[in-house]
Amino acid sequence: MHSKKLAAGAAFPTILATGPDGRQIDIAQPKEGTDWKLVVVYRGLHCPLCTQYLNRLEEFVATLAANRIDVIAVSADSKAQMDSHLEKLKISFPTACGLSVEQMQKLGLYISTPRSAKETDHLFPEPGLFVINEQGRVQVVELSNSPFARAELESLVSGLSWIRDPANNYPIRGTYLGSE
Repeated sequence: MHSKKLAAGAAFPTILATGPDGRQIDIAQPKEGTDWKLVVVYRGLHCPLCTQYLNRLEEFVATLAANRIDVIAVSADSKAQMDSHLEKLKISFPTACGLSVEQMQKLGLYISTPRSAKETDHLFPEPGLFVINEQGRVQVVELSNSPFARAELESLVSGLSWIRDPANNYPIRGTYLGSE
């Protein structure tokens, strides 16, 4: 089965997920005082590399906020799994859970089947990262089919700081569709 990837420059779809308080939230909606959103899709509670990555991301939250970029992490875990994972995480940014297979496909994520019930009890997304600009468009997209290949956070945040500087007038990259 092939999945359709979300193109750079495309409108980010409305994706509702369950927040820590149990309410549905639009994962692309930046909080007040920010106008861009960094959405980090992680595999779930079962993935120690995801825990490390999210804890490392915490080191960059202040820099992202200074550039008016809000952060959220989202998975296909259940609310109970997310709550359990929050006990292992040392993060200040919100998490959300409950991504459906249809939502994962809409985002063009790679989706995996658990190797056993010990790993997890549901299909889950492989890592993905989306930076959504003030027009609701995908400014940066990074998809992986493995927890070992992810955006390097220091380079990502440095690059986003550069993009956000109006003097650089940096466009969305990777939008060429061929001759028309």
